Amino acid sequence: MRIIGGTAAGLILKTPEGFGVRPTPDLVRQAIFNSLGDRVVNARVLELFGGTGALSLECLSRGAASATCIELSRKHARFIEQNYKATGIPAGKFHLRLQDVFAAIPQLAASGAQFDLIMADPPFGEKNVGKRSTSMSQQLLDEEQLPTLLAPEGLFVLGHTRRDTVTVTAAWEELKEMKHGDSMMRFLRRKA
Repeated sequence: MRIIGGTAAGLILKTPEGFGVRPTPDLVRQAIFNSLGDRVVNARVLELFGGTGALSLECLSRGAASATCIELSRKHARFIEQNYKATGIPAGKFHLRLQDVFAAIPQLAASGAQFDLIMADPPFGEKNVGKRSTSMSQQLLDEEQLPTLLAPEGLFVLGHTRRDTVTVTAAWEELKEMKHGDSMMRFLRRKA
């Protein structure tokens, strides 16, 4: 797993061993960033469920103004910090919050924080044919304060597995859906 583009392109990212983290694969990230294009440049980025920090570090490598990465696991946070240091990206552009995503969202909302790009590729949910999803991806779509964190022209990029049929709630407008292997990526904006 590596940084694909920008100033840190080619950097191999450190990942924890085992199945505790499922980094967004290089090919999926390549497709995401091809779709985003110049939207990343000077963007304020929020990455939820950081894992290795690959999405926020990729954004910074490609010219994002700042990135905030939220990760609950101390073990994974250590890997994110090591990966950030290895990029050579200037200090002050990256902020890591060691916290549960669903505790961080209301705190960020209360502080008035806004982001141009919110990215989340949380742990995959179960197959849910015939019933509403209970996955982390669905919980993000259901989270009432998350849309307030998105700047007016901002984008929310959400990953989930194909077997997890999520419901896009009334707060969101879906602009695009990408399928790659077992991964689905949805590009959403908040409804006006």
